[in-house]
Amino acid sequence: MPKGMPLLEAHSISFRYAAGRPWIFQDVSVAAHAGEVLAVLGPNARGKTTMLKCLSGLLRPVSGSVATTGSVGYVPQSHSVVFSFSVLDIVLMGRARKVRLYSAPTAADRRASEEALVRVGAEHLAERDYTGLSGGERQLVLIARALVSECDTIVLDEPASALDLRNQAGVLTVLRALADEGMSVIMTTHHPDHALHIAERSMLMVSGADQRVGPTRELLTDELLSEMYGVPIVTADVTTPSAIRRLTVPDFGRGVA
Repeated sequence: MPKGMPLLEAHSISFRYAAGRPWIFQDVSVAAHAGEVLAVLGPNARGKTTMLKCLSGLLRPVSGSVATTGSVGYVPQSHSVVFSFSVLDIVLMGRARKVRLYSAPTAADRRASEEALVRVGAEHLAERDYTGLSGGERQLVLIARALVSECDTIVLDEPASALDLRNQAGVLTVLRALADEGMSVIMTTHHPDHALHIAERSMLMVSGADQRVGPTRELLTDELLSEMYGVPIVTADVTTPSAIRRLTVPDFGRGVA
C-alpha cells in the first residue's frame, strides 16, 4: 500500500446498544492511514472498545459507515483459552479466513504463522504452552495471530494495559515497526505517554458527542487532557538516553514530597 493512503475511513458513525438507550458516541468521522499509528484515548466507560469494534467490523454502527482498503485484524484487550494450545497453534488460528471450509491448515499456513512470530520477535515462544505466557508475551502472540491473517490494518484494544515497563516498551516498539512497514495501526490506551511516543494522530473521546481528532502533539494539551480526565495534567519534555520525549504528569494531589 502507498504510505499515507487511507486504509480505513469512518464516516459520521454513531452507536447505541438499543433504541431509547443513550448514545455511546455520535457522528464520528476518522481515517487511519498506511504507515500511521492512530491512538484513541478517553476515560473508562467512554466507548473506546465499542468504537474499535465498529471500526474493525465486529459491530455495525447504527448510522454512518466504515470503509476499508484491504482487511482488518483485531487484537482484544484480554484473551483466554479453555484448553492448552501451543503458541504456534494460537497464531495458526489467525489463518482461519485463508483456510477453505472443511480443510486443514497447510504447510504454507504453518510457515506463515512462524514468520508472523518472527515479525514480532516471539519466534522463541512457538512451542510454549500459551496459558503459561506472561501478559506481554501473550500480547505479542495475539499481534502475530492478527498479522498472519494478512491484514492491512491492525486494531488493538489497550495492547499495553497491565504490562510492566519492559513489556510496554516491547509491544509499543513492535506496533511502531508495523506502522513503519506500511500498516495502519489503531490502538486504545489509557496512557497519553504511549500516544505521544508512537502515534502521529490521536482521537480524544471527551464525551459521547465530543470526539476530537488531530496530530497527537497538538491535540494532547494540558488543558484538554485535564478536562477529559477530570484531574490536573501537565506535559513536560524530558531528555532520555535516546531522545527528548514529551511526557504527561497527572497531579494526584498531596503525596510524599
